[in-house]
Amino acid sequence: MKGRQQPSLYLEVCSRDDEPRLPLHSSIVLFLLSYCDCKSFKVFLAVDKPLSWESLRSRLPSSLDVCDTPVEALPRLVRGCRLPAALDGSGRLCRAGLAVVLRHIINTTIQADPSRTDVLALLGFKKTCLKACAEVSKWTRLCEIAIPSAVEDHLQNPTSHHQQLPLSILALERRLAEPVRVHNDDKIRRQKLREQKQSGKNEAPGGPGSRSSEPGPGLELRAALAKLSVESVPSPTTRENSEIRKVKTAELPPLEHVFAEGLYFTLTDVVLLPCISQYLVRTHAAGALQRLPRLLRWYRRVQEVPGVLRAAQECGLLLSAPEGPSPPSPPSPAPPVPTAEVASADLLEPEDGRESSTQTPFVGGPRPTMTKLRENGIEAVFAPHPRPAWTLPWDSLPEAINPTEGKMSNVRAVRKMQQLNNLVAMVLELARPGDTVVDFCSGTGHVGIVLAHTLPDCQVVLIENKEESLVRAQSRSAELGLKNIGFIQANLDYFTGPFQIGVALHACGVATDMVMEHCVQAEAAFVISPCCYGFIQNAVKFTFPKRFVPASEHMILCRFADQTAVQLPPERRLTGKHCMGLVDLDRSWAAETHGYSVQVMTMEPESCSPKNNMLVGRPLRTGGREAADSQPQTPVQLGLKAAE
Repeated sequence: MKGRQQPSLYLEVCSRDDEPRLPLHSSIVLFLLSYCDCKSFKVFLAVDKPLSWESLRSRLPSSLDVCDTPVEALPRLVRGCRLPAALDGSGRLCRAGLAVVLRHIINTTIQADPSRTDVLALLGFKKTCLKACAEVSKWTRLCEIAIPSAVEDHLQNPTSHHQQLPLSILALERRLAEPVRVHNDDKIRRQKLREQKQSGKNEAPGGPGSRSSEPGPGLELRAALAKLSVESVPSPTTRENSEIRKVKTAELPPLEHVFAEGLYFTLTDVVLLPCISQYLVRTHAAGALQRLPRLLRWYRRVQEVPGVLRAAQECGLLLSAPEGPSPPSPPSPAPPVPTAEVASADLLEPEDGRESSTQTPFVGGPRPTMTKLRENGIEAVFAPHPRPAWTLPWDSLPEAINPTEGKMSNVRAVRKMQQLNNLVAMVLELARPGDTVVDFCSGTGHVGIVLAHTLPDCQVVLIENKEESLVRAQSRSAELGLKNIGFIQANLDYFTGPFQIGVALHACGVATDMVMEHCVQAEAAFVISPCCYGFIQNAVKFTFPKRFVPASEHMILCRFADQTAVQLPPERRLTGKHCMGLVDLDRSWAAETHGYSVQVMTMEPESCSPKNNMLVGRPLRTGGREAADSQPQTPVQLGLKAAE
């Protein structure tokens, strides 16, 4: 694109009974734009047939520049992603997915008007609200995917869900029943204890009656609304009396939820409000709503936030409360729920932030498992490296390509160059003119930028969920004048475009499996260097292992596969290498069941990284183009170095 244009937002439009409608993800984006009063974007509604504007006019804020565009006319990067998506002024950086786009709108608003502290507060105390990927965070997945999907399904089939509450809605109700943890909550909890004592509530702190019944605005609600005030509210300077100060923190009364993530209004509430509003408006079963007392309280409280009603009105969002009196403050313990609904708790993160597991723990090291597998004829093997001595012409490459130009040390930069030699060598064997090569988990673009420079007849796309890394990669690309490269900030699930080769250097934990899944679905070849095998046990999306040992023993192999650091004894590193090979053998078998030829090999030289495995997969037939080598090469026993 010549020059820079106005940043663009692309929203989906669907139809029901031949009438256009905005799906929830599009409504949420418009609601945030209105709440932030953000006018920095030109908004495009992606349609598959001519659009009747009249039925959508009331749902489009009048302050926005909105027009429609055929789906087939979407920019290439946008067309390869799930909507919503945002395209920057250069046309080369696309941000896709609900949470990523919403956070980008907030950051754009702050850049245009730094005084909008109310908008900045939407990102939370550490500016991380909904930043974690939905693939690894149950809370993000619940808010970004599960609840909108459940409500959309409810809207499409209202009669079949008349009495049944979606598990995701029940999970949110249970979340609102949990005690709140916020930064510096000790002061607020002591103030709550003082107010309880002054009002005659002399129950033991933290006991069953310690929560306020909230006849008027409670302490939590006052603190939440004060945070949203345009003018800062000075904190009280009076010191609590000794009786209050001496109470142990563990014995202080808990704080109640005011908003979805605790006391303060955040981006999560912006996402949930259009969803819950439409769900409550369409749910007329009183019995069902009575089982959601905390959610109904949240729904009324969120409407007290300054700017919410205005934004809702501009977007045609109906915020009418369900019929009946306001639900009373629920008791401290969470009400019992039917056994079938307990599964809703699985949609949330455990309190310590780790994934829960129902697997029986396996005690011991990897040797019993390795011995058992060997007795059954299963051993980790490596294919010989086809081009072990090949190297990029580093001395003649532009400086912006060389890793030594970054912030890493010289020793690390040399190892990075060696790693790039291995991946680029394998991609060169696979690539054909006109191919699209995707660098997954690209970081600052070490792999993708080299490939774009080396393969001028191919299109290269870098996908990364960290904005700072992609901005750096885009800057390096501009310095080199590369025209065959694009950038996508998104979780992997939001990328849907076609491609022929997928590449990932040191894709951590389950990211390797996600990249392999994307490549298999696209029938694309892949060149992947796995990393952080121990993180596989935190996987949410995948079931491990795929084939040959019980899950508990597979986790032991993963944990010991990380024992390959150079400072460890040689025997221990060799054991770690065997475990790496077994885990990657399990991965390669899974791909082979989908018609792939997969080789596991060691990058050269082996010292280029403690995680020096490389998986090279070729679909046996893709679009009429057979794999360059459909027969796997003769494997070499692990630990023996292939002759060059």
